[in-house]
Amino acid sequence: MGEGDDPRSAFEVWAKKPLNFNPGTRWQYSNTNDVLAGKIFEKASGHELMPYLKQHIFDPLGMKSAGSCNVKGTADATAYTRFALGPARPALQEGPGWYFATGELCMTPSDLARWDAAFLDKQILSKKSYEEFTREVRLKSGAPTHYALGLRLGEMKATPMLGHSGEVSGFLAMNTVFPEKQLGIAALSNEDNVGLVGAVTQQIASELLALQDKKLKRDGEVRAILEDLQRGRIDRGRFTVHANAYFVSAALEDYRTSLAPLGKLVALTRQNEQACGGMTHLTYRAHFERNTVALNIYVTANGKFEQFLVQEVF
Repeated sequence: MGEGDDPRSAFEVWAKKPLNFNPGTRWQYSNTNDVLAGKIFEKASGHELMPYLKQHIFDPLGMKSAGSCNVKGTADATAYTRFALGPARPALQEGPGWYFATGELCMTPSDLARWDAAFLDKQILSKKSYEEFTREVRLKSGAPTHYALGLRLGEMKATPMLGHSGEVSGFLAMNTVFPEKQLGIAALSNEDNVGLVGAVTQQIASELLALQDKKLKRDGEVRAILEDLQRGRIDRGRFTVHANAYFVSAALEDYRTSLAPLGKLVALTRQNEQACGGMTHLTYRAHFERNTVALNIYVTANGKFEQFLVQEVF
C-alpha cells in the first residue's frame, strides 16, 4: 500500500505525488486504488466495510469464517516465510489497517469455494453489475488491459477465466473461476516464499477442464444416439457387438414408434456416473416436449456403447 500504517497515512503520502501517466493511457496494478475504493464505500454508505460485508454478503452465503484478518482465532493457520532457500520460519503479521480493502479479508478455502459457487450462480450481484464487474477495462487507445474491476481476465485451454491472486505476510492465495464451465478453484497456502498456489491451480484446472470436455463429448454422443433412435436408426459403429445384436429391426421399430410421439428432445440431464465391471455406468433423464424418460447406459473402456436402454420414469 505504501508508507504509513493505515489508509489515511497512505492517502496523505500518495495524494501528493505526481501521476505516473495520464489516466487511460497506460495500466498498472495498484493496491492503493483498492484501499481508496474501500474508503469511498465507507464514506458513501456510512458503514464500516468489514462488518457490512459480513452482515450482508458472507453470513447469508454461509461463509462463517470470512472476516477481518485482524481478528485472530485459535483455529487460524500459522503463517510461515523463508529467507532464500532456508527453513520455514514464522512470519510476522503486518500492522493493523495496513492492507484494508486490498487484502485484509481472511477465510477458509471452503468458504472461498462457497463464494465462487455463489458468484458462478450470479447470486451476489445484479445482472448489470455482474456484467460491469467482469468486463475488461480498455485504454483510451482501445488496447487491452486483461483486467476488469478487480479481476484478472485470461483463458486456459481456450476457456475464459476470471480470478486473482493475493499475498500478505506468510500467506498466498489464488482464486480462479471458469464461468462457461461452472468451475471454481480456490488454492491457499500458509507459506509465502513457495509459489505453490499457481502451480496447483493450473494442474487442477487442466484436469477438470479435460474431464468436462470428455463429459460434454459423451453427452453429445448420447443425445445423437437418442435422436437417431427416435427415427428408428442407429450408427452401429458406436456400439459393441452385443449392443448391435440387441438392436434388431423389431427393436429399432419399437424405439421409433414409442419415442417419435414424444416430440423434440429439450434437455439431457446426467444423473450418475460410476465404474462397474470394467465399464462406465451412466444414467440420464431425457426431457422431451411431451414426456421424460430414463436412460440406462454402459460404455466400454474403448468408448463403445455396450448398453443403451430407454426406460419409463416412475
